[in-house]
Amino acid sequence: MQIWVDADACPGVIKEIIFRAAERRQIQTILVANQMLRTPPSKFIRAIQVPSGFDVADAHIVEQLSAGDLVVTADIPLASLVIGRGAHAINPRGELYTTANIQERLAMRNFMEELRGAGVETGGPSAFSQGDRQAFANQLDRFLAKIPPP
Repeated sequence: MQIWVDADACPGVIKEIIFRAAERRQIQTILVANQMLRTPPSKFIRAIQVPSGFDVADAHIVEQLSAGDLVVTADIPLASLVIGRGAHAINPRGELYTTANIQERLAMRNFMEELRGAGVETGGPSAFSQGDRQAFANQLDRFLAKIPPP
């Protein structure tokens, strides 16, 4: 099992939580972005820079992941592809995407996109909070607790 991080828009505090978990659990963790990323020196953590372009990082993650891997992403279409490949997806606010909830999330995302396309002001997500950070850490810990140690 590996952890993949859709790293371009992932908050730094979430990356730090992931780095600590990767070290503690000795899990290979790969950050994918279209810019250079700094990672701590670790045999468990690495970054991959992909070319710029629409969904290039997403495509790389989907092509490389294996069933059972975990992907950290706020990108709902990417989460849907990940789940379709038998892997798991969690967003930086701690929501675990599942086969039971991903279609609803996709439908809502598409609806909001249609509203924005029609000129309706929908606002954006709320500011990232300490509660979001804690929810992510808790969800990650619960997920990793189900994985046998190396």
